[in-house]
Amino acid sequence: MEGGGMATTRAQKQVLLFHCVEMEHLARSIASQSPSIHLQSINWRSFDDGFPNLFINNAHNIRGQHVAFLASFSSPAVIFEQLSVIFALPRLFVASFTLVLPFFPTGSFERMEEEGDVATAFTMARILSNIPISRGGPTSLVIYDIHALQERFYFGDHVLPLFETGIPLLKQRILQLPDHDKIVVAFPDDGAWKRFYKQFSNYPAVICTKVRQGDKRIVRLKEGNPEGCHVIIVDDLVQSGGTLIECQKVLAAHGAAKVSAYVTHGVFPKRSWERFLHTDGGGSPKAFTYFWITDSCPITVNAIANKAPFEVLSLAGSIADALQI
Repeated sequence: MEGGGMATTRAQKQVLLFHCVEMEHLARSIASQSPSIHLQSINWRSFDDGFPNLFINNAHNIRGQHVAFLASFSSPAVIFEQLSVIFALPRLFVASFTLVLPFFPTGSFERMEEEGDVATAFTMARILSNIPISRGGPTSLVIYDIHALQERFYFGDHVLPLFETGIPLLKQRILQLPDHDKIVVAFPDDGAWKRFYKQFSNYPAVICTKVRQGDKRIVRLKEGNPEGCHVIIVDDLVQSGGTLIECQKVLAAHGAAKVSAYVTHGVFPKRSWERFLHTDGGGSPKAFTYFWITDSCPITVNAIANKAPFEVLSLAGSIADALQI
């Protein structure tokens, strides 16, 4: 309001937060961020044939309330039971419904290169686009650092996607480093550079590139100078980690004093995080000084707890803020 009137603080929206079993720890962290977020519970049971037998506790009392669900689609086995709850909650006469899916899992490795390839990311987006409308309108869908940027356009008009990023968490962590004035940000390929470079305009950049030599993919330095600096490789997700390891070798060969890595989503199938562990044996020197991930993939977070070089940067505060939008 103009004219020197005193600004009024908008009241915090009271949010009832449900969550899947895997996300219990993150849900508790989110609730601890704000007195306006109240944890709710679901009985996650199964019938003898393995199909879900679910019960939303306190269902009658959520009428007219702002409701959110924190999901983890970590495997096809857990998606159906969560979708059943996600489709049920908006129909309980709630004032609004928000789905928080920190990691949108389909889409990595999806290449529509020939007739017959199936775009599972598009299928998932179509399913989520059909979540019933609540009394307050379309579902808000909160996703962090979606893998392929074109997937933003897969969602229909019945949901309102809110695309967030974990990069501010890394930038805060960089400022705490003793050598924060000697940081160079590296991107493993042009895709990562396009996605993130604007958020690191205050830092020198190094861009790597992958070239094919027969069946191998060779990583090379495309531009930038890492010499004498602490180089942090930034990407949205990691699977096997092979590209990050090859990037580290190239950066070290070009004189980087230290190399660290950040990914929002530490997927690490088949325990591939073990390739990055610091060992006390007399093997090769520690390749990565730090490896930062967020808690978007809770199975990985539990596996790497207290194991160097890993550090978890929690999305809890960011999600708590997003629930107030």
